[in-house]
Amino acid sequence: MKQLTERFTGPVLTPDDERYDAERTGWQTARAHRPDLVVGAATPADVQAAVKHAADHGLPVAVQGTGHASAAVAAEGGVLITTERMAAVRVDPDAATAWVAAGTRWNQVVSETAPFGLAPLSGSAPHVGAVSYTLGGGLGLLSRTYGYAADHVRSLDVVTADGHLRHVTPDNEPDLFWALRGGRDNFGVVTGMEIDLVPVTTIYGGTLIFSGERTAEIFDAYLQWTATVPEAMNSSIASILSPNLPAIPEPLRGRRTVHIRISYTAGDLATAESLVAPLRTLGTMIDTVGKMAFADSGVIHNDPVAPTAAESSTAMLGDLNSDALPALLEQEPTPHIVELRHLGGAMARPPAIPNAVGNRDARFLLNLVSPLASAELSRIRTAHERIIAALGPWDTGGRFLNYLSGHGAASQVRAAYSPADYRRLSEIKAVYDPHNTFRLNHNIAPAKD
Repeated sequence: MKQLTERFTGPVLTPDDERYDAERTGWQTARAHRPDLVVGAATPADVQAAVKHAADHGLPVAVQGTGHASAAVAAEGGVLITTERMAAVRVDPDAATAWVAAGTRWNQVVSETAPFGLAPLSGSAPHVGAVSYTLGGGLGLLSRTYGYAADHVRSLDVVTADGHLRHVTPDNEPDLFWALRGGRDNFGVVTGMEIDLVPVTTIYGGTLIFSGERTAEIFDAYLQWTATVPEAMNSSIASILSPNLPAIPEPLRGRRTVHIRISYTAGDLATAESLVAPLRTLGTMIDTVGKMAFADSGVIHNDPVAPTAAESSTAMLGDLNSDALPALLEQEPTPHIVELRHLGGAMARPPAIPNAVGNRDARFLLNLVSPLASAELSRIRTAHERIIAALGPWDTGGRFLNYLSGHGAASQVRAAYSPADYRRLSEIKAVYDPHNTFRLNHNIAPAKD
């Protein structure tokens, strides 16, 4: 063991080490890897050494940044590479780009780009890891306006299964560049990426909160409203059952309420207010929508920062109307959160440099979330499956990799891509990872022929 640890800058842990559990556990605590070896990578060289060790011993490799996606797999054995020690951002304001290291969270990127009047295409939860989010597609607060985060990657540094550190661009290994942007960690461990930044400093954003007693009415009005708004308007709607805890504001505590989240990117305040006005006429309990710094946009969704154990399910949907509401809003016994994210806009268009992100014709993304403490796991899964099955007429059959977690995630990976793109991904996998070393993930198996 000593000979092995001398090869690394960061810690190398086994199940006997008292630091092992803390290192292997991510934000999502419903499932956690139980590897034979955890490498807390502090440098790209650490990643290379870990991958080489795994390859030499025929071990599978998993990668974890913040652990938000670890509900997708809970594996025994192998090597887990954690990247949280690799957190760094370099901003080039003249080129409007940033280089982001493997373990960096979006809040660090946002804070370091804001002084230059620039913003990344970050997610609704600022504490999520930037690299894994982007490799899975990246659907955030500015996506209808600018596209998926994966559409704005300029280059990637990645350690492939042979232990080589490669600098990948559209011109240098274009197949691998295409596959990584949408294929997540199937092709290697990304140690850093260069991304485009956009000229956004302020948005017209916030949350409109309505009584849960009017859930169907508010959802119906929201669906009609989304058909009228420009792509500068980014929004989502969620029915949320808040826990009965002192930390929750009294009007929401222990109650089901409806939240419409707004992020409008154009600078015309009068236009922004006129666009939101039809929603305000519905009568809000709480209205926080107004001009805000993009650096403060994490308050819009106000996603929990503390680690949590939850089961989630997802589907990509087409055009919705009031006929879908009985299926969508069934709430017994779960879920605690029923969310729709409005898609379309720039997400519906092919990016300037193609990537593997699929299902661009979907109109909404459905996300169902239930805390595991709220009911037995079997009841939660049954409720989620029943809702998605009832939405069959509107279900496109597509799935979105960033939201694939929980029960059945592994069997739905193909649905994140077109059949042709999945075939191409498996062929590229056969070139760069023929033994499927990177398989403790949303796995794409290497083509056999």
